Amino acid sequence: MQTPAIKPNALVWLLLSAAIIGLDQWSKAWVLSSLPEFTQVPVIDGVWNWYRTYNTGAAFSFLSDAGGWQRWFFTVLALGISGLMGHWLSRTARGNWRAALPYALVIGGALGNVIDRQLHGHVIDFIQWYVGDHYWPAFNLADSAIVAGAVGIALGGLFDGKGKRRPDAVDGP
Repeated sequence: MQTPAIKPNALVWLLLSAAIIGLDQWSKAWVLSSLPEFTQVPVIDGVWNWYRTYNTGAAFSFLSDAGGWQRWFFTVLALGISGLMGHWLSRTARGNWRAALPYALVIGGALGNVIDRQLHGHVIDFIQWYVGDHYWPAFNLADSAIVAGAVGIALGGLFDGKGKRRPDAVDGP
């Protein structure tokens, strides 16, 4: 009896996650050593500043004033989501970049922010976009990877299989 051939899975995409973590942590080390706290440093006038700030909560400072328990909640949540996405990577074909890339982005971003929470007790944010007097909340490279990955997962869910028919599907009335 011949054993079925094992197809390579997409766990190799974890190398991208590791690169995101490395770049994220390097950028935050640069921020801590080079940027003043809570001071806008213009990069492109009217659009983009460096702005070193801290977030003890989640997106848009959600739960930032919750008393400290949120640090552990968001750490456990990020580890759980990263574990789930890692499992999905193990079940994804290596060449299926449309599925693997977003998972790897989310994993790298989530773990980059977990490192901040555990080392500093908060996430270091430093990218500030704005137009006129309208400012987007500051964010970091890990946040960018999470958002790009989430958009990729959502788009994959919307468009994956579009135009394919199930073999057991029947025509409507």
